[in-house]
Amino acid sequence: MLTLNAIGKRYGDVDALTDVSMTVAPGTVHCILGENGAGKSTLCNIVFGTTAASIGTMTLQDKPYSPTSPADAIASGIAMVHQHFSLVNTMTVRENLLLGHRGYRLPLDRLDADLRRIDDSYGLSVDLDAPTAELPVGARQKVEIVKALLRQPSLILLDEPTAVLDPGEIDSLIETCRALADDGKSVVMITHKLGEVSRVADEATVLRGGRVTGGGVMAQTTVGALLTDMVGTETATTHARRLGPAPSREVAMRVEQVSCARSDGSIALDGVDLSVRRGEIVGIAGVEGNGQSELASILSGAEISHTGRITLNERDITAVNPAGRTRAGLGVVPEDRQAEGIVGDLTITENLLLPRTREFRRFGLLNRAAMQTASTAAIDEYSIRTSGPDAPIRSLSGGNQQKVVLARELSIDGLSAVVAAQPTRGLDIGSVGFVLDRLREVANDGVGVLVISSEMDELMAVCDRILVAYRGRLLGPIDVDSATAQDEITELMMGVAA
Repeated sequence: MLTLNAIGKRYGDVDALTDVSMTVAPGTVHCILGENGAGKSTLCNIVFGTTAASIGTMTLQDKPYSPTSPADAIASGIAMVHQHFSLVNTMTVRENLLLGHRGYRLPLDRLDADLRRIDDSYGLSVDLDAPTAELPVGARQKVEIVKALLRQPSLILLDEPTAVLDPGEIDSLIETCRALADDGKSVVMITHKLGEVSRVADEATVLRGGRVTGGGVMAQTTVGALLTDMVGTETATTHARRLGPAPSREVAMRVEQVSCARSDGSIALDGVDLSVRRGEIVGIAGVEGNGQSELASILSGAEISHTGRITLNERDITAVNPAGRTRAGLGVVPEDRQAEGIVGDLTITENLLLPRTREFRRFGLLNRAAMQTASTAAIDEYSIRTSGPDAPIRSLSGGNQQKVVLARELSIDGLSAVVAAQPTRGLDIGSVGFVLDRLREVANDGVGVLVISSEMDELMAVCDRILVAYRGRLLGPIDVDSATAQDEITELMMGVAA
């Protein structure tokens, strides 16, 4: 189906890809593995025509292939579902599906027929009249996949498709990938989750530092070998339990009777009470859509209409804006780093130091040299892979963007509490360990940490106690040292013990 021959890509002095060769067979699922910044997304963007290779050639179904735009790729039978969704949130699902077709619009009767075909073949159905902005993240991704399949592609590129999905949605996506392959289509899936690779892939290619370091037919390799190819050494796939000083009795952050409704009138939060002590890491587990996203937004100071009270160090911050909360000592790692965690048009330095610009004023102007010195130190401390502090933050991989957010929020002056929503989403194994270690460090320094995550093993490793979000309430807490902790959490998540 697709052959890449010695593909290279250079950005200035940085080699994003070097001598990458691989073959994708028809009717197979081919996974591209690698840590954040390994070049996975760059490779798929070259195939999809979003960017051009600096060197190398491609063939598609044994014919020379050199797209100059995504339109060329689509015309050649290639579709791509990007890691960061491309749907227009102000439109309905139907309107999003009609976008981009030749002519004024795709005839509605043809759209309905095509949707029936996709549902019958792959089990993918969507609510055409639903406002896109109100869809949960798993449903939005389903719309993206349906939109791609409407063009009846032969090759489908999926960039980190499971990064935002809960376990049930991941199972459904894997079934869809297998159905597509069984139908004769080729699926290229970018991921770093080895458990998913072992379940869905026919073949794999491993990238490290922009080069192919391993892979092959899955029946002839092991997950352990792929992990070694990814990180250069054997790394444990589980995370060690947190060991540190006992939490203080002093409460860093308290939530009292917080309730809110969604735009459709449904209850998102229903009288939520929560406290996080200094030096304590509290986790919130749960299937997405049970109110945890709204809770994180309310704690960050987003303008969500709600009732109840929020205090930080016994100070009422319920009506305080995000900047005021930062000055009060609250760090926030948002769930969607692209939309809420970074400013894409600014540099890495500017993003790192956004809350601290007062420190770098000189005669009413910003002291850029001092800012660069401070950001260079943070880049080194947090192992951010970049060509330099003045590079646009949008040029970084998702994992390195997350490190910038983490470095900024954990360096807030007078940090008292941290709210980290899905802090490891989309990160590779090494970066996940790095993030968890940083959260442990600030907790050991006496900061209260609230972690909202769908990754059970990570919560079990890093938290002192875990609550479960279920239908707008927080259930528990669960003692993570209990022998039955995981079973208890799973039952609460599924509503069995609610």
